[in-house]
Amino acid sequence: MHDLEIINIIPENIAQYGVCGYKNMEKHLELRKKINWFKEYYPKGLRMKILFSESAGYQGMIEYMPGEIAHRPVEADGYLFIQCLFTGFNKEYKGRGYGKKLIRECIREAKEGDFKGVAVVTRSGAFMAKKDIFINLGFTITDSVQPDFDLLTLSFHIDNKMPRFSNDISSRAADYPSGLTIIRSAQCPYSEKNVEAIMKTAKEKYHQTPVLIDLESPQKIRQTPCAFGTFCIIYNGKVISHHPISNTRFENIMKKIMAN
Repeated sequence: MHDLEIINIIPENIAQYGVCGYKNMEKHLELRKKINWFKEYYPKGLRMKILFSESAGYQGMIEYMPGEIAHRPVEADGYLFIQCLFTGFNKEYKGRGYGKKLIRECIREAKEGDFKGVAVVTRSGAFMAKKDIFINLGFTITDSVQPDFDLLTLSFHIDNKMPRFSNDISSRAADYPSGLTIIRSAQCPYSEKNVEAIMKTAKEKYHQTPVLIDLESPQKIRQTPCAFGTFCIIYNGKVISHHPISNTRFENIMKKIMAN
């Protein structure tokens, strides 16, 4: 494991290394969309670093961007915002401090870039980093929203205005009062996977014609009804999934709804 290194991803090399395990441009639409998204936001301050091993390949990444263009429903202007963090496709790369190493890289760049600090959304449930790693690095919880999301901040100055979730997140699902709505963004490559199958199942099994909304700006993402920001499924005014899910998981959710 001595060959593990941190590589800065730029528009010129992102296709070479791939994203989140996706490597085949021809096969994976989600990868093509993510690369196009990356190239759009890179000039605006988006940065990505990956953990790469010559022997084991891609083993983790961190993605961050200025709070003004964060792809979560947050108010974090002036902060560098961590959008995604994970380590260890292979178990031997988990629990070895690589996540902290990536976060420290972000903190360093935030200080060099004269940001107010670093912020991140975590959750106790699936599909996002847990809060403990950030708390161990000095972050504190500055806001929370149901069902299990926390906004954590490392502020460089005591008098800084702390980041917050956008107002009224939980009530926004009521803006989609009837039927099935799927909201997604190209920021998360997993927001593409399974959506076509879910929409087909919704039509064939539950007689629903879903509305698919592709969010194409940070401003629109700030108005979503879910703290995950880049994926959400709403049914009759209630969020039924706060993150990307499989078609099987969607069916299980709908079976429970229909049984009540």
